Amino acid sequence: MRAALECGSSSVGWVKFGIFYEHQLPRPWHDGDEQRLLDEALEQVELADRLGFDYAWEVEHHFLEEYSHSSAPEVFLAACSQRTRRIRLGHGIVLMPPGYNHPARVAERIATLDLVSGGRVDFGTGESSSILELGGFGVGIDAKRAAWREAVEQCCNMLVMDPYPGYDGEFFSMPCRNVVPKPVQKPHPPLWVACSNRETIKLAARLGMGALTFSFVDPGDASAWVQDYYRILETECVPIGHAVNPNIAMVTGLSIHPDADEARRRGLDGFQFFGYGLGHHYIFGRHQPGRTDIWADYLAARPTIEDRGAQSGIGTPEQVRTHLRGYAEAGVDQVVFIQQGGNNRHDHICDTLELFAAEVMGEFAEAEAVREQAKLERMASALDAAMARKVPMPALEDDQIPTFDALGRSIVDALPTEEASQVAKTVKEWAKTDMPIHVPEDFGA
Repeated sequence: MRAALECGSSSVGWVKFGIFYEHQLPRPWHDGDEQRLLDEALEQVELADRLGFDYAWEVEHHFLEEYSHSSAPEVFLAACSQRTRRIRLGHGIVLMPPGYNHPARVAERIATLDLVSGGRVDFGTGESSSILELGGFGVGIDAKRAAWREAVEQCCNMLVMDPYPGYDGEFFSMPCRNVVPKPVQKPHPPLWVACSNRETIKLAARLGMGALTFSFVDPGDASAWVQDYYRILETECVPIGHAVNPNIAMVTGLSIHPDADEARRRGLDGFQFFGYGLGHHYIFGRHQPGRTDIWADYLAARPTIEDRGAQSGIGTPEQVRTHLRGYAEAGVDQVVFIQQGGNNRHDHICDTLELFAAEVMGEFAEAEAVREQAKLERMASALDAAMARKVPMPALEDDQIPTFDALGRSIVDALPTEEASQVAKTVKEWAKTDMPIHVPEDFGA
């Protein structure tokens, strides 16, 4: 059987483009700031859709003040779905260890978002390495990778199987249920995993997932990462889901202006604060909830931070074009832009989106369909082999599917015979007069 395959490309000269949101909000805070932040982000996504950008990615984080006020991405992406028509909506990422989200609830939300968006969802997953998140939800540091893997695999089974047979695992258990609704995209939306280092990219390849890379890899170094990914995917992949998503995305900054110095004034601080906030919450910070001022700390540290604007998508259209050619030549499938960082202004973000679409995007979108088809044909046999290695969860035969009594029937059946009969009679009379429903004769018998 031909492997189920989500599309992508690694052709030189072509790459997809996405925009990415953490919903950053540096201190000091004022009434209305969070509403303004979300309103502006929705306008930016709507603009990106009109301009032809391919993806809008939204993260899930909890308690990471200033760095990310994005704790309910499914709500934001649902709003995006109703203001856009073609841009894909990247849940990038859903925190999957069950302490954060029960796998069935994730499956329900992903499928519903896929339905309301007309089949435009990409399903990014991750585990987090922030002590504020891990500790807040009681997710163990040593077990989080195993919990992520168990939850992702079972969530995919829930999206596909009718009914889901049930599962008794190390990190969660649930009985047989038919998890509804089911997504538009079959077998399920494309799978991704957040990658913060080269080893996680290799894991993504082994599991047949797209690699959503947040390591700010320089274009010159990207080729080795991409080669690792595709080599492993083509030889060792055993898909965690029911389809393979052979794509690698890398994150960079974006601020464009005809004047390079003005591009830096508009975008460099936001990009640098993004990295500083990441470091604060994940590496070197000491955080007092509700009190630590990360923006003030960043301003104090700013003179010591290496200026990487020229290597981070910040500059003139020609400078940005050169920067992106490096990713395209390395075989990166998608470049994801961080613009909404620090105190970057809404009007400057929109200006950059428009200038990028007008002066840069066209070169990389050339011959898209031809290049994508060539990639699919080149990888078809390897992906067939990957799907053949997967041992799927056995489906239940009809006579194996358990039957569950409603709570009312269970209560009545547990009563002594005479009392059960009297309760059942009362229920039947009530149903006829108040509910106009028929209660079966065997109820309470």
